[in-house]
Amino acid sequence: MVYDPQKHHRRSIRLKGYDYSQQGAYFVTICTKDRQCFFGEVVDGRMVLNDAGNMINRWVMELPNKFSDIECDVSQVMPNHFHAIIINNGNPAGADPCVGPNNTSDASFSTNNSATELLGEHKGSPLYRVIQWFKTMTTNEYIRGVKNAGWPEFNGKLWQRNYWEHIIRDQKSYDRIAQYIISNPANWDKDQLNGVDKGPN
Repeated sequence: MVYDPQKHHRRSIRLKGYDYSQQGAYFVTICTKDRQCFFGEVVDGRMVLNDAGNMINRWVMELPNKFSDIECDVSQVMPNHFHAIIINNGNPAGADPCVGPNNTSDASFSTNNSATELLGEHKGSPLYRVIQWFKTMTTNEYIRGVKNAGWPEFNGKLWQRNYWEHIIRDQKSYDRIAQYIISNPANWDKDQLNGVDKGPN
């Protein structure tokens, strides 16, 4: 199937009424804008990251430093997308979920208590905020790579506006998704949309 921007239009893909700040595991896929391949290539069924791909991995490792209740479990950077299982461990009482153990809160991500309590955000870091921060940090560093290291330029935005997520509800689902992520490079040629298939059925 060929990507058609008219057919695959932007739409909300969040589960209506679900509190994405609560404890749980989430399978997340983030694609580059227009499915551009910026992060390396698949060679003989293995992902070979370039400098930009290694940069993406470094910011993955920073997630728990920024969000004290978040950890990134199994993950895989692909040429034009990123898969991960993100685990929300829940916010310790009184802790700011947007501040890791060695970090201070960004002004751009500061919270208003009255507003966040209405959204349930006091329970933990909402997934959308985690993804927003990850996209911002990786985009900023990619721009520096374009300016200083000759990385390929992107058109307007590095990442697609939205992202795809699936709530992992049991161990069987977790195991299936984890295996899918690990096997993604080996299945690159068979994946829908050249490796940006959302995940296992």
